[in-house]
Amino acid sequence: MPNVRRRLAAVTAAVTMSVTSGAVISPAFADQLETKKTATATGYGGAVSTVDPEASAAAIEVLREGGNAADAAVAAAATLGVTEPYSAGIGGGGYFLFYNAKTGRVGTIDGRETAPAAMPRDAFIDPATGKPYNFTPELVTSGVSVGVPGTPATWERALKRWGTLDLDDALEPAIEVADRGFLVDETFRQQTKDNENRFRAFTSTSKLFLPGGKLPAVGSVFKSPDLAKTYRLLADKGTRAFYHGQLAKEIVAAVKAPPKTATTKLPVPAGHMTTADLAAYRSLDQAPTHVEYRGLDVYGMAPSSSGGTTVGESLNILDTFNLSGMSTPDALHHYLEASALAFADRGKYLGDPAFVDVPTRALTDPLFGKERSCRIDPKRAAVKPVAPGDVSTYDGVCPAAAAALADEKDTENISTTNLTVADKWGNVVEYTLTIEQTGGSGIVVPGRGFLLNNELTDFSTVYDPKDPNRIEPGKRPRSSMSPTIILKDEEPFLALGSPGGSTIITTVLQTIMNRVDRGMSISEAIAAPRAAQRNTANISAEQEFIDAYAPDLEPRGHVFAKAGDSFTSLPEIGAATAIEFKRDGRMVAAAEPVRRGGGSAMVVKPAR
Repeated sequence: MPNVRRRLAAVTAAVTMSVTSGAVISPAFADQLETKKTATATGYGGAVSTVDPEASAAAIEVLREGGNAADAAVAAAATLGVTEPYSAGIGGGGYFLFYNAKTGRVGTIDGRETAPAAMPRDAFIDPATGKPYNFTPELVTSGVSVGVPGTPATWERALKRWGTLDLDDALEPAIEVADRGFLVDETFRQQTKDNENRFRAFTSTSKLFLPGGKLPAVGSVFKSPDLAKTYRLLADKGTRAFYHGQLAKEIVAAVKAPPKTATTKLPVPAGHMTTADLAAYRSLDQAPTHVEYRGLDVYGMAPSSSGGTTVGESLNILDTFNLSGMSTPDALHHYLEASALAFADRGKYLGDPAFVDVPTRALTDPLFGKERSCRIDPKRAAVKPVAPGDVSTYDGVCPAAAAALADEKDTENISTTNLTVADKWGNVVEYTLTIEQTGGSGIVVPGRGFLLNNELTDFSTVYDPKDPNRIEPGKRPRSSMSPTIILKDEEPFLALGSPGGSTIITTVLQTIMNRVDRGMSISEAIAAPRAAQRNTANISAEQEFIDAYAPDLEPRGHVFAKAGDSFTSLPEIGAATAIEFKRDGRMVAAAEPVRRGGGSAMVVKPAR
């Protein structure tokens, strides 16, 4: 796409002439770096919403130059690997949903990371003590937590299946940003500070993210020359250069012999990945999950993600109630209770379907949802945790049987990133990608400029043969990523998703309820305060939610987490992106106005 390259090359030349790495730049130049953030944009010809203006700008330029939604999504995702390196990148994985305007169908790609073939059942047990490693910072900062990455394979598969560009063209915007750098904001600096101890554990990581031993300054320009070089390798050789050859050897070396500093006190357990594991990796084409809600067709991600089934089951439960006719506290009470019920079933039944018999059809069956809705007392919250439903016997008639309670411990972290893209032809992408923990495993592959994931910590820490999310070689750990596309009368109505670990599910669910049932605009639905009930005794919630609704919900038996609880109150939940499609052809791209420093919504043309 020569026009995109010329434009980005001009910006790069300006940066080279005007600043050096680490220099503070002027506000006027910041605009040239595409750093202006807009939470809502309305227009025509294509739209994008991400957490970052550089990524949104990359997608918009691809759309303007004739690329489609799949092309633009890969360009945006690759750029997020530069500007959001602690949340996503080629060292991780994710789930890609695509609505094909020609066929009217939704397809998905499962690009989840996998456990190495030699992964032992006791991988998370400290051999020195015989007990599990402390989860953080010990286990999450390790080679043993690194799964075989799926993101490069996902990009290549998405372009081959639905795109019009080759990988080299799709990577060009990200390469330009990596070369010229991006502005360090307060979020990036704070995330670096939060991971400073972990990053100092590795020579390669501290060299990249703590140059000169210092945190990057807000307003400075952060460059990623090693990542630009790695992207150029993939652009030239394709993803085979990632999963085979010298780069694959270097990834394995970083996992099996992490580049520890001499001063770190972290144990940094070594991993089990081999070059054969990388060579064997495949992204998976899958059918989406599907439920109907208020006459809408809701499509999500099937297992190995638990997002599609858990959001879908929650909607089936809520569909039996007239939420729009309720008061706000009543509607929120039902939302919290439905979420707890669906999370109980998630813990009982969800795992990698290649290893576990996951009852996806039952979990998304409206009859099962109707039975589960019988467990909701409209006046009183149930004592948590609630028992899962019995998927072997249900007929939509109350009361429903209960199954044995699952012993679930939630280990998913709150990081990850999400993007939403639509093009002028009506194609839509919803894509959630991650390296798990903010900062992933903490391990930068030396000389390659990207962090490796710590996704294997999404497995249950202690092996239990009855646990669907138990550790097994070659298995994909359970995820909560919930990219969602909603159709109305067989046309796109809404696409949305979010980061946030297991709160992804509740963020997507609450946003749908806000938009569909509570009469909010999509921008209002995203901005509204959030709470997450994941079948735990205490509800995680943003302080704004607690201030507004706890006085009405606590008398019903809802308990909100306080600092120090196992599920502590969260300063913010999620960082959603969405696009709503209007009947007159307008697209409303919506991003977070405040969370994670605010997101970036853009459209190709503000007017016809």
